[in-house]
Amino acid sequence: MPEQYEYVPHRLLRRRVRDIASGVEGVLMTVINENVSDSAVYERWVELAYIRNASGREFTTAASNVEPAPHQPQTVAGRRDQRSA
Repeated sequence: MPEQYEYVPHRLLRRRVRDIASGVEGVLMTVINENVSDSAVYERWVELAYIRNASGREFTTAASNVEPAPHQPQTVAGRRDQRSA
């Protein structure tokens, strides 16, 4: 039986993102190319993004609906660099 999914690299993995379909923000955990067909004859592959929201629950959306969150929190290193400037 062929694989039903495969992991896809994404430039925003482990970063804060926004789902443009729902407006919900969270951390992009993974993107998977998944066979969502319920038929053994016809395959339908979709790239799904798994996003973990603030409550810790994950939801899926089309990978094309993922964009960087508008207000990225600064890292400790980023704040340290600004003070020394």
